[in-house]
Amino acid sequence: MRSACRAGCPPERDFLGRDELDAATVRSYGQTLRRLRLALGEELPLAGLTAEQVSRVFAASWGGAAAGTWNRHRAAVRSFGAWASLDGLAAGLERRAGTRARVRALGPEELGALWGRTDLPLRERTLWRLLHESAAGVKAVLALDVEDLDLDDRRVRPGRGRVSWRSGAAALLPELLAGRTRGPVFLSDRRPGPARTPGPADLCPETGRRRLSYERAEYLFKAATRSLDPAHEGWTLRQLKSRP
Repeated sequence: MRSACRAGCPPERDFLGRDELDAATVRSYGQTLRRLRLALGEELPLAGLTAEQVSRVFAASWGGAAAGTWNRHRAAVRSFGAWASLDGLAAGLERRAGTRARVRALGPEELGALWGRTDLPLRERTLWRLLHESAAGVKAVLALDVEDLDLDDRRVRPGRGRVSWRSGAAALLPELLAGRTRGPVFLSDRRPGPARTPGPADLCPETGRRRLSYERAEYLFKAATRSLDPAHEGWTLRQLKSRP
């Protein structure tokens, strides 16, 4: 575990500059660390933070915040503490339980507009179709490997879960796989650096690329659907789940 940044570089800059963090995560984590700096003073090195200091800032800054906001900032501190080897940095921050709001499934007109976006990458179009047609969870679909798929029967093989799909995903999957016979179905855009190599289960042996992460998939979907969303916020992958 890395505990110090490059010479002359503030540790939070090195922490936020890691290859595996997407833009949304960098923005979210950066907001938390900036608030800590403002509250504790620019001269205090974040690498010297204590759990007591963090707890005071959280109580003052987010004491009355909703559970989701509190937990998001807590996750940032926990991630930074793990990276910087600051054990127990979030020890005084209990996770808050919140009521999960019911997710509104996208309607036929919204889905029609989305399926019409043939300008978008094949990987995204296939993932979105598969999520909608299977009604499976996002993590379950991203965890699929090529050898799990039975393309003829439009389902995963026995013992690999309960995911099936219809004609939309069936038309896209063969092109996405492009002759691959093993490894993750949905791959990242680039190969990981030597220090970021995942375990064998999340690395494609044929292309050298890693499994697409939930965070990256969510970010790309929100970015692609902002122009379709009347609120201009973008939709979430959970909204693709077909209605029962």
